[in-house]
Amino acid sequence: MIQIDHLTKRYQDSQLAVEQLCLEVKEHEIFGFLGPNGAGKTTTIRILTTLCLPTEGTAKVAGYDVVKHPHQVRSHIGYVAQELGVEYVLTGRENLILQGRLYHMDRKSLNQRAAEVVQIFGLEQVIDRVVAQYSGGMRRKLDIAMALLHQPRLLFLDEPTLGLDPQSRLDLWDYIRRINQTHGVTIFLTTHYLEEADKLAHRIGILDKGKLKTLNTSEGLKDSIGGDVIILALENNLAAAGNMEIQQRLRVFPFVKDILLTDQECSVYVSQGREALPKILQMMDSAGIVVKAATLSRPSLDDVFLKYTGRRFKEETNQNSSGGDWQKWWKPESSSSDESNDSGTANWQAASKDTSTSKDTSTDDGDGKSNWDWKKNVPSR
Repeated sequence: MIQIDHLTKRYQDSQLAVEQLCLEVKEHEIFGFLGPNGAGKTTTIRILTTLCLPTEGTAKVAGYDVVKHPHQVRSHIGYVAQELGVEYVLTGRENLILQGRLYHMDRKSLNQRAAEVVQIFGLEQVIDRVVAQYSGGMRRKLDIAMALLHQPRLLFLDEPTLGLDPQSRLDLWDYIRRINQTHGVTIFLTTHYLEEADKLAHRIGILDKGKLKTLNTSEGLKDSIGGDVIILALENNLAAAGNMEIQQRLRVFPFVKDILLTDQECSVYVSQGREALPKILQMMDSAGIVVKAATLSRPSLDDVFLKYTGRRFKEETNQNSSGGDWQKWWKPESSSSDESNDSGTANWQAASKDTSTSKDTSTDDGDGKSNWDWKKNVPSR
């Protein structure tokens, strides 16, 4: 369904978003692209959906080259971006009709297909309401329903559950499985949720800094670690300071297969973890190395990411999503412990007023939440 050969995307500032990517996605599978923010997932999808031109390499979707035959590619795919593609001032039904007309569907086929996707996603009770009244989960369901309206063979989902509450995320997972299993739609899914990739994808590719680090099934990736993993939480900076010493002592044990150290943590991959753990703790204690906590578990996708990138996935995601200058606005000017959170809110509000270039059309309902009045923000038609 998808063939990618040495695909590279370099932006004008010479930054490599995707580098020498080689990949094949099979028909009828759910393929998961796992990586932190900024890994190159969205850039890859934009190239495959003909929204962005590659710098080097080739990519084919449904047998068509994305550069030479973009119109044929678009007729075979559906695309759900991170940002919602629904019109808030229209009803759900009107959104579906608009989408169908963009694909030049005739009235009879459009009405029939619209009824089908409404039933698939359980939107019967809200389909004639204005989308502005929908919950976040309902809007995402409608967004995916619109992408499926023209019956594409391949559906691209770019972080589809971003911002959803846990229950809405679980519900959407069920719908994605149903689309794949019942309707035979191939799904290319990008996500930075480990559990999402683990639960949904038949195969997972780990992307980091534009490069494909490894590719396999979820179980295959975990098995590549080998055995069990013992995670030792050490004193601050001890892992970095005593890196060689710790590794030399651990490698004496025949059951130790691999060792990975970060600033405050040591991950030891072993066979027979239950027998290995007390021996490792005894060795650490005799060496004067303080272990604050120890856990024993089967390898996770986070352990896989650590093995192939040298960093914890959660740490990398937090760093990439840490935000920009707005954090400085939110934080109180004084760091003294006796200051209340209200001072931080006041500083954020002041900074927002100073930097805003548009008229504020929101209202405060009294609990600190801003209500966006869509009626005031909609241009007249």
